[in-house]
Formats: sequence, C-alpha cells, structure tokens
Amino acid sequence: MIRILLAEDQHVIRGALVALLNLEPDLEVVVAVQSGDEAVAAAPAHRPDVAVLDIDMPGTLDGLDAAAEIRARVPGCRTLMLTGYGKPGHLRRALTAQVDGFVLKTAPPEEVTAAIRKVVQGERVLDPSLAVTAWNLAENPLTPREADILRLAAGGAEATEIAGRLFLSAGTVRNYLTTIVAKLNARNRTDAARIATEAGWI
Repeated sequence: MIRILLAEDQHVIRGALVALLNLEPDLEVVVAVQSGDEAVAAAPAHRPDVAVLDIDMPGTLDGLDAAAEIRARVPGCRTLMLTGYGKPGHLRRALTAQVDGFVLKTAPPEEVTAAIRKVVQGERVLDPSLAVTAWNLAENPLTPREADILRLAAGGAEATEIAGRLFLSAGTVRNYLTTIVAKLNARNRTDAARIATEAGWI
C-alpha cells in the first residue's frame, strides 16, 4: 500500500482528490492538510511514501518550500507537485528543488495516480504539456547582486532603503536597477520584477 500525504488548500479539490486516490486498491491517503506548514508538520508523524503537494498554498511555506522541508525530515518520502498552471518560475524551482514529479491539476485522474506510482518507484515525472516549457527555460541573466536588488525592489523597497540594507550607495543601486531593466527588456523596475518572478529568477 502506497501511503500518501496530500496538501491542497481548496477544500473541494482536496476532498475530491482524497476520494479519487482512496478508490485505488494500492493507494491510501493517510493525511490531508491545507497548507505547506501543516504538510511539513504531518510528514514525520505519518511517514508517507509520497507527498502530493499543491504549489500555491497559504502560510509561510508554499508547496515547493514544503517539498524541500519534507525531503529533509523524511528522506524516503517522494514529492509530487500539483499545479493549476505550468508557470516557468514554478517549474524552474521544482527542478532546482529536485522534486520527483510535476503534474497539472487538469491531468486525467489516471495520469495523477500513475504519476504517484512512478515517483514511488524512483522515476521522475513531468507532465507532457510542461516538457516544452522545461526545454525553453531561459538562463538567468541577472548576477546574484542584481537579483538581490530586484528582490528588494519587488518587495517595495526604494533605492535608499536597498542601499542601506546592502551597504551600497543609492546611486549605485539606481545604476543596478537601470542595468536590470535593460537586461530584462522591461519597461520599468516593476515590469522587471514581474518578468524575473515569473521566470523564477528572484
């Protein structure tokens, strides 16, 4: 019997997935939670074979953060990500985090159950519709310092605040932001932050 931890914040979808998975003779949902934080707390207690995690969940940990924590706390537990859409940034983070599988919620039920069985057997699973996205992930053009500055700018920090936090002059920060906007072919720093976030660079 494959023991499953399920984390999905939408009650109706969570209930439907539990019912669907428990219909399978070799699958059992041992715990179902609604956040990444709850998933991380539940994993050591229930020792699941696989954690099936929605990416976008409330709380301090999203699904990808939770996957990394669960792998650290329960090394034998595989991780399968569920998402409503294949954002390049999510896919990049998933590949970096070395999750075992990435499946769209719109996939047919038999694909989801097959993906669970495959990851438990040690295979990596990527939804076929996301394969092209995976191939087309562009390299991050930002230096680590530029990424730090843009991350702070995306959070609403002004140049003077960024300068103080990174021990730079305000002029240097403005120069970095100008370079970042140019590198990303963005209209302004807000647009640059959006582009970088969607691509998974910040």
